Amino acid sequence: MYWREYERRSDPAQRPPRRNLDARLMPELDRVWNANIRTYGADKVWKQFNRERIEVIRCPVERLMRPLGLRGVVRGQSVRTTVPDAKVPCPLDRLNRPFHADRPAQLWVSDFTYVSTWQFFVYVAFVVGGFARPQPPAPPHRP
Repeated sequence: MYWREYERRSDPAQRPPRRNLDARLMPELDRVWNANIRTYGADKVWKQFNRERIEVIRCPVERLMRPLGLRGVVRGQSVRTTVPDAKVPCPLDRLNRPFHADRPAQLWVSDFTYVSTWQFFVYVAFVVGGFARPQPPAPPHRP
């Protein structure tokens, strides 16, 4: 086992095809990524390889970029709306779910979320009557 690996390292013809491809692609990958102001992700590096007639599928490009620490630029800002605290216990379910309404205006359910626009985030609130949706059978009442 040791001697086989030693021979493979000393003679490139003995290496597996994948390792030869990786050794050939690593400097090319670094060159293309640096030539494009270090902004290209795996898709754009792969497309640049195709333009330069370097025959390779996309998967090895992505696989080799990861250990080299090469990443494309991600546009926009990530927004974190909630920061969970594992130390705080979850509040009790005081609504006794599942929700069920026998008549209109008996139950209202609300939620809110945010929508990203080109300039800022817009918060949107939803209020839905519980009677408006098809309801599963009501669970037995527990005193």
